[in-house]
Amino acid sequence: MTAARSLKAADDLVSAGLIEPEKLASIRAVADRYAIALTPTVVSLIDRMDRQDPIARQFVPDPAELLTTPDEHADPIGDQAHSPVKGVVHRYPDRVLLKAVHICPVYCRFCFRREMVGPQGDGTLAPDELSAALAYIRGRPEIWEVILTGGDPLVLSPRRLAAIMRGLAEIPHVKIVRFHTRVPVVEPDRIDASMIAALKESGKVVYIALHANHPREMTDAARAACARLVDAGFPMVSQTVLLRGVNDDPTVLGDLMKCFVETRIKPYYLHHPDLAPGTGHFRMDIAEGQRIVSALRGNISGLCQPTYVLDIPGGHGKAVIGESAVRGDGGCYSVSDFRGEEHAYPPK
Repeated sequence: MTAARSLKAADDLVSAGLIEPEKLASIRAVADRYAIALTPTVVSLIDRMDRQDPIARQFVPDPAELLTTPDEHADPIGDQAHSPVKGVVHRYPDRVLLKAVHICPVYCRFCFRREMVGPQGDGTLAPDELSAALAYIRGRPEIWEVILTGGDPLVLSPRRLAAIMRGLAEIPHVKIVRFHTRVPVVEPDRIDASMIAALKESGKVVYIALHANHPREMTDAARAACARLVDAGFPMVSQTVLLRGVNDDPTVLGDLMKCFVETRIKPYYLHHPDLAPGTGHFRMDIAEGQRIVSALRGNISGLCQPTYVLDIPGGHGKAVIGESAVRGDGGCYSVSDFRGEEHAYPPK
């Protein structure tokens, strides 16, 4: 019996019943510009009877991706402007991104690095490029944390991953190594003993940030993969993008945050979508996002509250954009509770 394979072409999506044949030409046009990949795990989660399925919306290409607005940009958060050497983004004083690979097991249709990832993207760092990246980190003692992202760093083989971790082990001022990944959700079987051993090679404190956007992604297999990581000593946090048609509903978003906490993952960032080309159909305005996030307050546990952030276009870093519950100045304030009722502080 032939093992299921990832779907990586428009024709594959027609054969799998994920797009109508009459859309084939327009989806081929999308595929010519942006990478496509859906793992068998992701395909199994899609409800083919629901043309608004939130899993399909994240991964199945849409002709709307060919529409670009004037405010969209190929590098919306300014990676390139803050890249001193290939593979390194140094935007904040005490931490850097290390983009060792630009390949992903799946390609999100809203990806802010969609111009950089995929088979025709920026590629995997060559050995001399990786050495130069590590040398940059080694030469800057203010760098306390290295964040492996990309692409998805957990698509690397355990051998290559272990080599990177050994390189970081030789840099004493790096204390924390963080991974940003979708692998436990979209390819959970990759989280095996050899992968866990590779993650331990640095001897550093290692955090895993899991990207998931809908509670249906947190399958039993995904939770088991996360349990293997947590049980191996890796704390986990979450990253989610607030997406129209996927999780722009307080109940759906709250259920996802509860799934994280039940899986021993601390909700961390809820991202407002970036201004990447062809992603306008996913975005809402900030005020709408604030209303959704505010609806979580008081209705679900404090353990389940993410921080709503915007990556300021141009590479100026993240800003917390949740709606404030406090208004006023001069020592007199009005504070709203989770029901929307106003209270004076100090009480009159």
